[in-house]
Amino acid sequence: MRNPNRRMVVMGLTASALSACEAVPYVPAKTKTATANVSGSRVKAAPAVAKLRANQTNPTQVWAFDGTVPGAGVRVTQGTRLRRRFVNALPQDSTIHWHGIRIDNAMDGVPGLTQDAVPQGGAFQYDFEVADAGTFWYHPHSNSFEQLSRGLSAPLIVKEKQPPDVDADLALMINHWVLDSNNQISGYGPGKNAPGPTSSHLTVNGAPTLVWETRQNERLRLRLINATAARVLRLRGAGFEGQVMALDGMPLAQPRRFSGITLAPAQRVDLIVDVTAQDGETAYLRDEFGDVLVALPVAGQASRSARPVAAPLPPNRESALVMQGARRVDVVMRGGQMGALSAARVMGADEPLGRSALIARGLSWSINGVAGMPKDPLADVGLGETVVLRVRNTNGLAHAMHLHGTHFRQVLGSGFGPLRDTILIGPNATMDIAFVADNPGSWMFHCHMLDHSVSGMMSWIKVSA
Repeated sequence: MRNPNRRMVVMGLTASALSACEAVPYVPAKTKTATANVSGSRVKAAPAVAKLRANQTNPTQVWAFDGTVPGAGVRVTQGTRLRRRFVNALPQDSTIHWHGIRIDNAMDGVPGLTQDAVPQGGAFQYDFEVADAGTFWYHPHSNSFEQLSRGLSAPLIVKEKQPPDVDADLALMINHWVLDSNNQISGYGPGKNAPGPTSSHLTVNGAPTLVWETRQNERLRLRLINATAARVLRLRGAGFEGQVMALDGMPLAQPRRFSGITLAPAQRVDLIVDVTAQDGETAYLRDEFGDVLVALPVAGQASRSARPVAAPLPPNRESALVMQGARRVDVVMRGGQMGALSAARVMGADEPLGRSALIARGLSWSINGVAGMPKDPLADVGLGETVVLRVRNTNGLAHAMHLHGTHFRQVLGSGFGPLRDTILIGPNATMDIAFVADNPGSWMFHCHMLDHSVSGMMSWIKVSA
């Protein structure tokens, strides 16, 4: 395997491939590795600056993990312990949620549920074993809509003890920015276009187009992470052939051919691709609007012929679903914009609040009649129980529902979908998702369109030992 640190990755291509733009250095995914973690290592959240547009002169004020957006992240090997002292240098409380990792409840990073928020100038020691190999990430879970939109995200890569044979292993974190005409973050909206003097665009590892020099028949592992606060990504590629190897960090027993992918906010996909473009051509990954997110200019040939199809990744641990006698829980999601939520209960209020009172509190969504985190859980289930959530979306928008602490499968007739920790539920749709409650604690269940979450679409499930 060639060392990817020796490659120059820049923003933009020649005019023959894409619009030319200023070349800027990029720190490849492997430069901050962490195969063994020791006590005293830290992750610091603090204000920083970044250039997020092509030809940008004045920098954007961001919030960053360890000085970059996204953060350089952490790489560990499956079965090791991750120890990180989180230092909060932001002007508000914060935490770290290690998204998708099946983790000790006390380490999950949800203020008011698993830990106290870390105040400005404070710190918290995270210490847990990483049992699963896969592609994960971390972000705040305190005022998370604002903090993620300002730049606080980073990849968490857990390597297999015997990783697949690839020429490069790239963590590609996709972020969404809403900037004003002065290149400053102006809001936290999910749309591609924002009103007024603002622009909305995506970056990959901080660049409008991430460029990675490659060769024909080279094999790449692409770990795509949707780290946007609210944007559903529909991605297509050209110039390579590949397999979908894992979803949300969990390997597929039977990898499937990659012909495009839809990634809801917080979802991930692992691809192993072989570059088929000819010398002098460019392979690429585009979004649904035609914007090139990842460009792979081809120079030379790695081999004369393609390799055999990649074997499945080794599976992670999974408890068997037992559907007979499973605990069944109804979950009804209501609300929407323009005051569609007529009434809901709110923690701290004796009676349900009406539309005007909810709007005054910034609440427009509810789960089972409660807007915001409820006092009581959706369900209190016993350790080892199989649980089926029947989630009914009664409104015209899709929701990316994320369950902390475990992975689940969609129930499909007599079978099941792949293991996921976040799933997109379409408008006016009903979906059954099933999981084994094998991780004790209080686990948040919420929409990862974070504008929906902050305006009421959140709850929790208790797993009693």
